[in-house]
Amino acid sequence: MTITGKHLIAGKWCGTAEHGFTAFNAATHQAMATTFADASEEEVSRAIVSANQAFTSFSSLAPQKRAHFLRTIGEQIIALGDQLITTACAETGLPTMRIQGERGRTVGQLGLFADLLEQGEYPTTIELGDNTRQPLPKPDTRLGYLPLGVVGVFAASNFPLAFSTAGGDTASALAAGCPVVMKAHAAHPATAELVAKAILSAIEICELDPGVFSLIQGKNYAIATQIITHPFIKAVGFTGSERVGMILQQQIYQRPEPIPFYGELGSINPQFILPNKLNQQAEEIAQALVASLMMGQGQFCTSPGVWVVVAKESDEHYQRFINAAAQSISEQAAGVMLTPAMCHSYKQAVEARAAVNGVELIATGLSGREQDCSAALFATNFATYQQNESLQEELFGFSALIVRCDDIEQMLSLTNQLSGNLTASIHALDEDLSLAQQLAQPLVHKVGRLIYNQMPTGVEVCASMNHGGPFPASTNIRTTSVGSEAIKRFQRPICYQNMPPALLPNALQS
Repeated sequence: MTITGKHLIAGKWCGTAEHGFTAFNAATHQAMATTFADASEEEVSRAIVSANQAFTSFSSLAPQKRAHFLRTIGEQIIALGDQLITTACAETGLPTMRIQGERGRTVGQLGLFADLLEQGEYPTTIELGDNTRQPLPKPDTRLGYLPLGVVGVFAASNFPLAFSTAGGDTASALAAGCPVVMKAHAAHPATAELVAKAILSAIEICELDPGVFSLIQGKNYAIATQIITHPFIKAVGFTGSERVGMILQQQIYQRPEPIPFYGELGSINPQFILPNKLNQQAEEIAQALVASLMMGQGQFCTSPGVWVVVAKESDEHYQRFINAAAQSISEQAAGVMLTPAMCHSYKQAVEARAAVNGVELIATGLSGREQDCSAALFATNFATYQQNESLQEELFGFSALIVRCDDIEQMLSLTNQLSGNLTASIHALDEDLSLAQQLAQPLVHKVGRLIYNQMPTGVEVCASMNHGGPFPASTNIRTTSVGSEAIKRFQRPICYQNMPPALLPNALQS
């Protein structure tokens, strides 16, 4: 399947790559062959206007037909075959098995929302009228949900399939009945084009208005501003850095009509190792943490970035833990980051952290080529961590910081100091449960998912999952970007009072 470098706007491939951009091979840092168009203001506007025109028919589509559309997208993604895998691997440097797994997760998410639609979405509430109630009769009221309108989605750099073109934000918005205008990530534009072709095939098979989905390519920052501020855009899904997310949030605040902004921005995912766990399983927990850290070169949003222990520096168990972790890190092969820019930023961040007074670089991974990055493990004490805000920020990549606390009071103080996170884990034995209870009580207010004796990497796509958390983990603490509840981000409640059955949606008819 030929990669055109064009945008998909309302069923048509358009745009010129004359002044466009190229993606880079993540492993070689060499520019790839295809030049991609940088969207013009007119092209972005056309995509949004077409989506708004498609909203009327798509939002009123029967849930079963929306479900069929989602399943068809999944089928067409599978039909792309090996080309999708090899393209995504080249653009991101991620291994084949990871991309294959992500493709399965993407199709699985589409199927999850299709199941939800076929089962009746979410329970509606019907309260019948009561003309005998005194002093006033009770009206008949029925609560349902409506789609918000056109949704702008920004693809993630670190998940070229599951959080990008047909990923969770797109799938949940389409499930809710909202057309999507997708801004592809410049790190993997060919992957985005292939998936957009699958979505277009599904649109044609299901005979839908082609404006229901558009793909916008480009590196021009003005594209994001135009999408965010366009009056037809009624919600935005974003996965990226805190810096960019805050710029977009400020632009939304300046709109005449504020809209929901669902941003996933950053997380250090602290890991708390309680004393008995440290004493009895120092080597095992150290190796497990390193294995979790190394997944995807630490480029998971749930990568364990801070490991907190209670111990004196001279304690035998702490030294066993440190030595085991350092040994494991030193054996890890160098790897490629998602983009050359991320590789450069990671190396700079590691150098900056190593220069902080009171922070020790205790191990680095194996060195590689100039284009590669190496894992890094640091250690510090509670006082140094508390006094340096830079140590409390996410270092995107396969680097972690061990923070040693003298006692449980310091660990609890550190917990209270945390910003919001997607996850945190408590690693403990039964003998630690009383301390775990003390820790869990404040920790639940800092995270969207609290984990016991498991690593944070890996997010189960299911009805009970919450992938969000207090800021800066996400910009809306009451929502999740993964799981069945994600659809609620793109719906609003509507109450029908005293309506005749002919004017009610099927789900609310008696």
